[in-house]
Amino acid sequence: MPKTLPERIFFTIVMAAIMVYGMIVYNVALNTGGVTNATFVMALHEMPIMVPIACVLEFFVVEKLATGLAFMFMRPTDRPQFITYAISLMIVCIMCPVMSLIATVLFKEPGFGTWVHTWGYNMPMALCWQMLYCGPLARAIFRLVFRRGAKQAD
Repeated sequence: MPKTLPERIFFTIVMAAIMVYGMIVYNVALNTGGVTNATFVMALHEMPIMVPIACVLEFFVVEKLATGLAFMFMRPTDRPQFITYAISLMIVCIMCPVMSLIATVLFKEPGFGTWVHTWGYNMPMALCWQMLYCGPLARAIFRLVFRRGAKQAD
């Protein structure tokens, strides 16, 4: 996983782009009544707005907070993959309500009820998307780009 600042920046951008695109596709599908080929294109229109917001939130606020929360029930001696899953879970628990609020303000009729409704619809999808697809894909891309091995340790 990321150890240097450039690696952290790269990983954050990749993770945010994949996560945000998937969630936008989901919300466009909800708003249009289903998934069509056009859904995937329509989702691209919100990307320039939502990806930078997600990157800034994740990089400067959520990562440290989520890590702290995860280590409230994890130990440094636990299996690294479980620590990764715990941090990912905490990131979703923080990012989903915040990004749902931002999307509600920017793209919907702003209101408390609208935000709660949006958050309620997004949370199950965000958890599944992050834990089953987005997280593993982003980590695979990271490992592909930043190959570490015995040769690099020399």
